[in-house]
Amino acid sequence: MIRQQLKLISKSLLILSCIVIMSSCGSRKDIIYFQDEPITDQSLSELDNNYEIRYKPNDILTIDVSSQNTESVLPFNLPAVAYNNTNAGATEQTTVLRQTYLLDPQGNIEFPTLGTIKLGGLTRTEATEMFKEKIGEYVNEFIVNIRLINFTITVSGEVKNPGNFTVQGERISLIQALGLAGDLTIYGKRDNIFLIREIDGKKKYAKYDLTSINVVNSPVYYLSQNDIIYVEPNNSKVRTSTYNPNTGVLISAVSLLATIAAIFITRN
Repeated sequence: MIRQQLKLISKSLLILSCIVIMSSCGSRKDIIYFQDEPITDQSLSELDNNYEIRYKPNDILTIDVSSQNTESVLPFNLPAVAYNNTNAGATEQTTVLRQTYLLDPQGNIEFPTLGTIKLGGLTRTEATEMFKEKIGEYVNEFIVNIRLINFTITVSGEVKNPGNFTVQGERISLIQALGLAGDLTIYGKRDNIFLIREIDGKKKYAKYDLTSINVVNSPVYYLSQNDIIYVEPNNSKVRTSTYNPNTGVLISAVSLLATIAAIFITRN
């Protein structure tokens, strides 16, 4: 009778161990982002492989018109804004800020003298040529310099330092973006990196396979402002995602009890 009870206890402990182990495993459905968006060849064909960016609503630009004859281009430049900054116990300091242009939801800006100008959808080269044509009606020799100052990208998922990153220039590749985030962790899935990009108010999606050299020929290898990169965790990471730090202790305790029960059964 005692032996049967001990056998029952031993089996129960083994079953409990299995339950503890299974309950510590995560599910892909609970962990992975963006699981329900299909990526097709058509979605890739809608993306441009030209790394030269196109301006979008909410872009912030500086536009400087310069000339040897400074007076002639003053009407085409925003005045700098100066303000005094005084800290307690410190001398007064004057800070000068350059004004910027914010593209409205229609991609327009209000430009001195010229009025409403549509920049949305244009590259820097196209926008520069347009300003040269319009300002050229008033000034003979001048230079137009346009710079996007809020070119940011987001890298999330299985990278060492996820976050938002500001790009200093106007060109950045996928590899460079991952470098800003400290590269993939050992748990990052190299063949399934996800891209979200907004074009004309609509979200577009694509995926990368870093295990193939052909990734450099992808139409989305060069990123655009506000792109989101997501590195999916691999199966090893998913399985351990809900691991309870007390699981090891519980399994050890159950194993010890099972061993004691087995020894007792053997001796009796």
